[in-house]
Amino acid sequence: MARIPRITRILRYAALGLGAVAALLPFYYMLIGALQKKRDTSLGGLLPKPGNLTLDNLAGIDDSFSLLGALANSLIMTVGVVVCTLVFGLLAGYALAILRFRGRGMVFALVLLVQAIPFQLLMIPLYVMVVRYFGLADSYAGMILPFAINSVAVLIFRQYFLQIPREIFDAARMDGASELRILRSVAVPLVRPAILTAMLVTFIGPWNEFLWPFLVTKDQGMQPLAVSLANYSQANSTFQANPMGAVLAGACVLAVPAVVLFLLFQRHFTSANLGSAIKG
Repeated sequence: MARIPRITRILRYAALGLGAVAALLPFYYMLIGALQKKRDTSLGGLLPKPGNLTLDNLAGIDDSFSLLGALANSLIMTVGVVVCTLVFGLLAGYALAILRFRGRGMVFALVLLVQAIPFQLLMIPLYVMVVRYFGLADSYAGMILPFAINSVAVLIFRQYFLQIPREIFDAARMDGASELRILRSVAVPLVRPAILTAMLVTFIGPWNEFLWPFLVTKDQGMQPLAVSLANYSQANSTFQANPMGAVLAGACVLAVPAVVLFLLFQRHFTSANLGSAIKG
């Protein structure tokens, strides 16, 4: 009978291992495909021959356009979106969770309604507003503005703020702290996991965004990496010789920052002990 739990545990670990392999297989295939000189779509291509490995696909990207410049454009756009999302998300989430004002329920309902509207439906009016009315074509502001407020981040911060005991805020108000001081010195340190979560969730979107920057940026020097890869993939001889290898090489370049950021911050994704801030 003692063997039954052991066998069950082994089967459980085997199932988890198979799931992990299935999840990592696309990333492995992306990396191997980026290093292949000649594309091999067979199962044997998962274990390529050393003679079929090359860095020409990665080097060919920089021959078509400035890789560092495209990465810098992607970084500027992404950092701008992340900063705006964190600032506005914290303010909106704190107001919806802690403050009491008329119409708060309606504002929260509107935030939920935004989740049900696909971004593609708003793209045309946003394009007209940003490009024609505001004149922000071929600018970082034009790429950042539509993503400056993220309703998902607002919901994340609201839910975290709701977990904080209200006695903490009441004690700060009794000490004469303003709402902005309470948010900065009391609330923000307690919701650090939410900040990291919102930062990662927000980072992935603009870093890989293609359609919106493609619409508003025609200047090659302003285009982020995803747009530059699409525009120049057919112009370079290396891309034409092995187009899939070059596409996978570009995908690797795009994936590395997100993976590194996740590995650096994953240990911080723990729930804060909010109750310990109250005596008794």
